[in-house]
Amino acid sequence: MSIEVLNESGVEVDEERLARLARHVLDGLRVHPLAELSVLLVDEPAMSELHEKWMGEPGPTDVLAFPMDELRPGHQPGGSDDDAADPALLGDVVLCPAVAARQGAEAGHGTLAELELLCTHGILHLLGYDHAEPEEHKEMFDLQARLLRSWRDERSRT
Repeated sequence: MSIEVLNESGVEVDEERLARLARHVLDGLRVHPLAELSVLLVDEPAMSELHEKWMGEPGPTDVLAFPMDELRPGHQPGGSDDDAADPALLGDVVLCPAVAARQGAEAGHGTLAELELLCTHGILHLLGYDHAEPEEHKEMFDLQARLLRSWRDERSRT
């Protein structure tokens, strides 16, 4: 699996840890091991520009997801339960550490935990999960919580 983390935010971030988290999430969702993912960390002006250009909303946001290929986790129609999605360019997750720092402080869990949550959230969006409808919201946020719990459990054992 190719996971590239680029930090253009000017804020020190543990890029290696984010790459390991992304691998954990993609493995947990049985995404093909040859899939490619890019995680980009940007400053607030860059995030504001992307937010306005692609979402039509002013100001910075915490995470944006830009899917490339249609890629879904786990079982594929017509395949066996052991089949994973074909290799593909998954897309880009864009994170804003400055926004994550504020949100993490407000939530009481800090910047790193917030970046992990946002990275996981962005990957789920790349895989087609959404939270516009109540049923979708429950499915996505339950899955997000399960993936983050398993990530933290794994980290506490090492």
